Amino acid sequence: MADSPKLPIGARVRYYRRKHGNRSQAAIAGLCGITERYLSLIETGKRTPSPDLLARLAAELDVPLAALLSTDAPSKSSASLTTAPDIARALTGYGASRAGPAATPADLRERIEHAWGTWQSSEERFTDVEELLPPLIADVEHAVRFYRTGSDAMTRREVLCAAADLYGLLRSYCRRTGRLDLALMVADRQRRAAEDADDPIRLAAAHWNLGHCLLSQEGGAEEAGEVARLATEQLRDVPDSDEKAAMEGALELVQVVADAQRKHWWDARERLANRAAPLGKRVGNSNIQWTVFGPTNIHLHALSIEMLAGESAEGLRLADEVDVSHLPSRERQFTFTLELARCYDLRREDAAVLVHLLDLEKLSPEDMARSSLATDMVTGLLRRARPTYRRQVADLALRLGLA
Repeated sequence: MADSPKLPIGARVRYYRRKHGNRSQAAIAGLCGITERYLSLIETGKRTPSPDLLARLAAELDVPLAALLSTDAPSKSSASLTTAPDIARALTGYGASRAGPAATPADLRERIEHAWGTWQSSEERFTDVEELLPPLIADVEHAVRFYRTGSDAMTRREVLCAAADLYGLLRSYCRRTGRLDLALMVADRQRRAAEDADDPIRLAAAHWNLGHCLLSQEGGAEEAGEVARLATEQLRDVPDSDEKAAMEGALELVQVVADAQRKHWWDARERLANRAAPLGKRVGNSNIQWTVFGPTNIHLHALSIEMLAGESAEGLRLADEVDVSHLPSRERQFTFTLELARCYDLRREDAAVLVHLLDLEKLSPEDMARSSLATDMVTGLLRRARPTYRRQVADLALRLGLA
């Protein structure tokens, strides 16, 4: 078949499960008479289905058995560019409800950390977390309700901390999928959960998330800077620790971006060098509260300032001094490569622009499809590409749905 993926059997099962309705593992497993865990092992290549089970899977996935055994290459399907409906429904109270005993804090913590790891490292992070998040939202919110009136204060606090961490992930996801309304809503839920848990570090992370929501809105830079400034002040009475230093540094970077967006270039550079850099030097390259704060991230913000200021030569000089391959966040690696492409774009060095755009596609095709800056650069290359690489540009535009 022309659209069968050239993948191992388990990966083909996963491919068609997502392609044909993006149904959950639990739903397919139940219909095939196996456990969700066993289907997960099949999809990850740790178990091989029997011929009978493979036939049942093919029937439930609505594909011929040959499709799960074929070695033909798949046709590329475009990524969904909006928030998954199941996630939106879960966040607005219209998803599947939960009853009975709630999940334990340890179970929720393990699942949330897995979801965060997937979001920061997977090449298909949007598709992957869209499967994980709806049941996780329902379970976390059920647990918050379940333990709210109980007598176990420690368990209640652990559940609230887990909820705050989940909402932090949801803020990033919703912002990246274009639902700033939902991003602001979950940022506020994160703040409330952190306040109820009396956790100052998570409260700082909630304000950091809110700051990023505001930075994404036109004209929101001033408010973002003020949110970050006030959150930094609230940390002053918190005992000294690396966690506190990392959150102070992350909040300083919000103010750096706010200054840059308002074209206060020297204020941004000064804050980066005098406020954020010393904190980064102290904590090193960390990922406290999934902020990826540290010297490398600070260096990337220096590049961002120069890119926004139109100082492409200085931006390229800074880019030569940093290695992003070890960063735990694929998003930060993507942003670095995107800004590097933009610096070459400002200089009209089109061959270099194309090289970095192709790197972006390899790094994260789903982020590529969602990036207006990346797609704008591809469109610009289409208009002026030389014959020697025009076909490569045209093919890239076609894969992005731009031609």
